[in-house]
Amino acid sequence: MRRAAATAKLNLALVVGPLRDDGRHEVATVLQRLDLADRISVEPAPQLRVEGFPEDTLVRRALESLADAAGTEPRWEARIWKHVPVAAGLGGGSSDAATALRLANETLPEPLPAEALTELAASLGSDVPFFLTSGPQLATGTGIDLAPLDLPQDYWVVLVLPRAESKSSTASVYEAFDRRNGSEGFEGRRARLDDNLPLVRRPRDLASLPPNDLATSPLADELLALGAFRADVSGAGPVVYGLFLHREAAAAAKRELRRHGRTWLTVPTWYG
Repeated sequence: MRRAAATAKLNLALVVGPLRDDGRHEVATVLQRLDLADRISVEPAPQLRVEGFPEDTLVRRALESLADAAGTEPRWEARIWKHVPVAAGLGGGSSDAATALRLANETLPEPLPAEALTELAASLGSDVPFFLTSGPQLATGTGIDLAPLDLPQDYWVVLVLPRAESKSSTASVYEAFDRRNGSEGFEGRRARLDDNLPLVRRPRDLASLPPNDLATSPLADELLALGAFRADVSGAGPVVYGLFLHREAAAAAKRELRRHGRTWLTVPTWYG
């Protein structure tokens, strides 16, 4: 049996542009892994089974796609231990799928090469290829074109999942973005991201990155008031994050914000 962590991610910046000819939006986003993680196990089995999370569809699709690409039957049993909140903007499902892909691929007599595995991951969702990499990445195009970033990792992260707030579908979030002409000024925001990323040396420098184009939350202002040097929504939300230099301040903010919903205190991580 093979086991691995399936880490959550943050969008430390999310710049969204107009619709492309393929019907998807142009994006530029900074992706950072978090120590908050699901656990995945995969082992050979007589037939495909995915246990532990009844709502899963993506891990099953990933394993079926891998078997198809390898010219074999999907004979694995996968188990998911969920710790990352579902449909919250943290990429938990995508991370589970990428981790299951990697583990199952290692069991094949002739594993797919990295390039083929990444291409397969991209067919499952724009976040999935990121979870086959290590370290922060700049994701561009539709989110699958990745370039490694050397960003500071020495800070604390407070996550808040607002009570009684559920995520709209990703499609509806983008539809709302289009209705308000959100892509206007994309080139300027993208230029700000490109200009500021090379200047990030210390954690506080992350505050210079442009904010999330898709979603905002008043909780970001509250996190800033509690000492965060940057706060924003991750992905399409609804999770809001705050970045802190010191654990004591982060822990105090976590306690204070419990009245709004579930909270977590975690840190960046380089690997899954």
